[in-house]
Amino acid sequence: MKIAITSTGRDLSAEVDPRFGRAAYILVVDTDTLDFDVIDNAENKNSFKGAGIQAGAAVSDKGATVLLTGFCGPNAFKTLDAAQIKVVNDVSGTVLSAVNRFKQGEYEFSAAPNTEGHW
Repeated sequence: MKIAITSTGRDLSAEVDPRFGRAAYILVVDTDTLDFDVIDNAENKNSFKGAGIQAGAAVSDKGATVLLTGFCGPNAFKTLDAAQIKVVNDVSGTVLSAVNRFKQGEYEFSAAPNTEGHW
């Protein structure tokens, strides 16, 4: 399974970035092999608006079915929902620890965004 995790860095030891649309990076990790792709989110990070929508499209394009992040705003949440990507909010720690907690079933999927947009 491919899951996306917002990240402050380009590897599994980086901390989870609490922002979705304006995260520095988004890692798309295969939960079976721990192979991963890095989405450099610099363009969205500095955009005036629409960062969450564009980041959601990038996650969908990489084939992820789940997003782990700290905070996801309403427009991004709608975009992810439309792409059938489930969201887990309030995630922290390293990317690797978040993947492991996900694999152990420690997270619940969110039913709604947990912040206003433009954060």
